[in-house]
Amino acid sequence: MTNCDQCAHYVYDEEFDYYYCAVNLDEDEMERFMQQSVRDCHYFQLYDEYKIVRKQN
Repeated sequence: MTNCDQCAHYVYDEEFDYYYCAVNLDEDEMERFMQQSVRDCHYFQLYDEYKIVRKQN
């Protein structure tokens, strides 16, 4: 089960003070995305802020 809060595509907009999904979808993809539940999201990518650090070591 995925969680939008842990997704790399879930971005905070400081100007409007809210989070949104930043995946760039065309109209057909957006329709399919909206019909699915969050846990079935094919665009989920775990946000891992330490990923770069592990590559450096």
